Amino acid sequence: MRATNARIADYGLARIKQRPTDSVVLAAGASMDAPRFDPCGSKPFAAVFDADETLIWNLGPMRYFAEKGTAFDPKIWDQWEKTGAGKAVAMPGTVEMVSKLRTAGITVIANTNRSATNAKGSEDTLRAAGLGDFKHGETLFLMGDDATGSSKDGRRATIAAKYCVIILAGDQLGDFSQQFNVRDLPAATRMALATGPAAAALWDKGWFLFPNPVYGPWEKLGWDETFPSDKNWEPK
Repeated sequence: MRATNARIADYGLARIKQRPTDSVVLAAGASMDAPRFDPCGSKPFAAVFDADETLIWNLGPMRYFAEKGTAFDPKIWDQWEKTGAGKAVAMPGTVEMVSKLRTAGITVIANTNRSATNAKGSEDTLRAAGLGDFKHGETLFLMGDDATGSSKDGRRATIAAKYCVIILAGDQLGDFSQQFNVRDLPAATRMALATGPAAAALWDKGWFLFPNPVYGPWEKLGWDETFPSDKNWEPK
């Protein structure tokens, strides 16, 4: 993860020297099969990150859930968003990466599915983790900022209208496009979208995906989706 964050910083600094024509945010109506991207024009540069398990590691609630042997609980998470400042830490290399991007004039923005009603708690948590100031509505976008719920597409569009987004980074495919999160989309189809020509041209070239072993769509998969049946093996 430290190496990936160093790569992101290097990529951002190199990219702004080229004055890209388009951002890495899919334009409205575009698909992974026929990708189009929001134009940059003369807009200032930005890098957009998910917060949880991308910029910060939520050690507080993860320890609580592990000790209690419980699954993710939205009510407990709501309390965490309000009171977690100082109990989350920056991911390895994140502080240095964010600092380098900001020094180069790239605005660092968090687009996260934390709740807009807990904006101050999230601002405080990011600051306490050493990542500096994020301001709701300017450099911090949250679930509830629009009517699209957990989909980040609307928030990404709002950001791309103001900025030339040269970096998207997150720990779930939904941090790049809601097309990956269409309800009941089979795992094989998600994989095909994520490894198809359009996405392959973006991974490590504007799109950066971090692993998240704590939670995500994989929790809902069956054995054969996670471990293909043709790869079954048993010792004899």
